[in-house]
Amino acid sequence: MVYAYIRQAPGFPQLATQQRDILSFLLGKELEVDKEVVEYATKNLPIDERTEFEDFLQTMTEGNTVVVSSLSILSDKVEELIKVINCILSHNVNLWIVSANTLMNKETNMVDIFPLLNELRQEEKEKTNHIGRPKGSKSSSKFDVYQGQILSLLVKGTSVSAIARELEVSRSSLKDYIESRKMKELAGGTWADVYTSGREIDMDNVLLICPFEKNKKKVS
Repeated sequence: MVYAYIRQAPGFPQLATQQRDILSFLLGKELEVDKEVVEYATKNLPIDERTEFEDFLQTMTEGNTVVVSSLSILSDKVEELIKVINCILSHNVNLWIVSANTLMNKETNMVDIFPLLNELRQEEKEKTNHIGRPKGSKSSSKFDVYQGQILSLLVKGTSVSAIARELEVSRSSLKDYIESRKMKELAGGTWADVYTSGREIDMDNVLLICPFEKNKKKVS
C-alpha cells in the first residue's frame, strides 16, 4: 500500500503543490498512490496533539510506503521528526522524501539522514529568529472546523451553494474560504492533471485527518 501524505498547517506549502510534487515523483518511479492522507490543522501543532496522525502511523504495517514532498512535512521540529522516523522504520515501512530523492527504510544508514536533519535544524533556527507571521500562512477562520467535510463534499462534486446550505452558512463567505485555501485544486484539479493513468480519485482513496473535526459546531 502506497500512501501519499500531505499536510496543511501555517507556513507549509499548499496542498496542491505537495500533491503535484509527489505524483510527478511517483510517476517517474512507476508507482501509484493507493491512498491519499490529508492532515488539516489551523495551527502547527506539536506531535503529542496530533493524535490522529499518531494513530495513522500506528496502522502502518511491513511493506507499506509513505511518500512526502519533504521531510519537514512530517514535522518541522527535529526532536519530533526523529520520533516519527523511528516509528515508521520500526514498522518496517518505506519512507520516500521527494525533495531529497531519498528512500528511508530499515536498511538506511543513519549517516544518510543526518544531512536532512541538519537542514531542518537550520530552518527551525531561521523560523525562531523570524518576526511576524510565517510566509504563506493563513489566518484562522470560522470555517476551519469544517475543512474535512468541505473537502469531502467537493471531491464528490457538490456545489459551493449546496455545501453552504448544508452547513447553514453564507455562500459568498464559504466561496472566499474555499478559494483562499485552494480546496478545489486539492479536490481534483491538480491531482487529475498530473495523475495520467486514468484512475479516478474518490473518497475511498482519501483519508482525512482532521484534528478539529470532533469539535464541530454551527457557524453563522
